[in-house]
Amino acid sequence: MFGLIGHSTSFEEARTKARSLGYDAFADGDLDMWCAAPPQLVERVEVTSPTGRTIQGAYIDSVFVPEMLRRFKTAKRKVIKAMELAQRSGIDITALGGFTSIIFEDMNLLREQRVSAVELDWKRFTTGNTHTAWVICQQVETNAPRLGIDLARARVAVVGATGDIGSAVCRWLQRRGVAELLLVARRPQPLVELQESLGAGRILSLQEALPEADVVVWVASLPQSLEIDAAQLPNPCLMIDGGYPKNLDSKAAGPGVHVLKGGIVEFWQDIGWQMMEVAEMAVPQRQMFACFAEAILLDFEELHTNFSWGRNNITLEAMDRIGEASLRHGFKALELESVDRSSPVLVGA
Repeated sequence: MFGLIGHSTSFEEARTKARSLGYDAFADGDLDMWCAAPPQLVERVEVTSPTGRTIQGAYIDSVFVPEMLRRFKTAKRKVIKAMELAQRSGIDITALGGFTSIIFEDMNLLREQRVSAVELDWKRFTTGNTHTAWVICQQVETNAPRLGIDLARARVAVVGATGDIGSAVCRWLQRRGVAELLLVARRPQPLVELQESLGAGRILSLQEALPEADVVVWVASLPQSLEIDAAQLPNPCLMIDGGYPKNLDSKAAGPGVHVLKGGIVEFWQDIGWQMMEVAEMAVPQRQMFACFAEAILLDFEELHTNFSWGRNNITLEAMDRIGEASLRHGFKALELESVDRSSPVLVGA
């Protein structure tokens, strides 16, 4: 059995979702009440692979909202308690979605293994980052040529290059043979270490990298104050929005700029669930975050272990393995809906 731990994208959206699910007390409560609320197992689902194998799963809402990020103790408690609920519910492998995986890693929740009377078994959980990295790389390889971008001659900027997903994307694209990697991140020393491990790549600031980049893979949080001058970008330019939340399309509109929501997959058939209705998926009955799909894939493969765990542990071999499983069980990376190289309108999913 697989599990998915997620959350709403805003407090107001969470209240709306609570009312639609019949949780009127939550819908009417203020943020302090939500901070004290326990996680909820809100949906169970059955999923069938093209291979014929059928598995069961559950969605757990951590009752976390981004407005709680500055309340560190609350954020930590939300993630740990949701993990406890998943384990107590007998779920074999659970993916941490959205901010829950970020909170887990950034706040070093490995130190918080005991919750009440429960000792968390880390092998029951995965961040889903390996599948996310693989999907983003597929999106680059599939969509860049559709825009006339030859990856063998292209400069690819990875923003957030030193993170778990970013460093994996760099290693994959280097193996793929892109002409040049442009490495962008906030902290200089990890960038130097990444460059040394790759034996290639140029370290640049964001302002230096964007005018040179034929492809931009964005796997860092997008600052609200960020402004992108689309006129300074190459034409065409493919931008993969692999961060969370996905709002790059509001920052980079311009002629020849094509923004694609990164790290999203589409299943081969409809799934009878409601959980993706509030995630702004274009086809919520089939589309989901790749990190969630990793838990489904691991359950299909009967590989109940923390496949993605810790920073910078993703290997090319693991990406190949989860990618093969993804294709076998009916997942496809999201693609640009249409391509008009002369249109100033963003093309996305």
